Amino acid sequence: MRITPIALALLLAAVTPDVDASVQSLADVVVIAEHSKVAVRPEDLPEAVKSTLSGSYAEWKVTSAYLVTRDDNSQYYEVNIKRAEETSTLNLDKYGKKID
Repeated sequence: MRITPIALALLLAAVTPDVDASVQSLADVVVIAEHSKVAVRPEDLPEAVKSTLSGSYAEWKVTSAYLVTRDDNSQYYEVNIKRAEETSTLNLDKYGKKID
């Protein structure tokens, strides 16, 4: 039995893995590995962060907080807050200033 070039191409197309999907999955894993998150009790947040929360966000309740360390070892606090049915996430440095 002889396999023609067209038959070979069709066969390879059917068994070739989706390279784009593999690259996307690898990229997702890399992004996850760039940050580490450690839970922080709201009462253990730095005073400057608590001051920001009690000022501009006094009507909001802290639902959870994390100390996030980036791959360059810089850190910030990810604070999840809620007011009635509205939720939001703040990223604050140790001085209580918003960061991106």
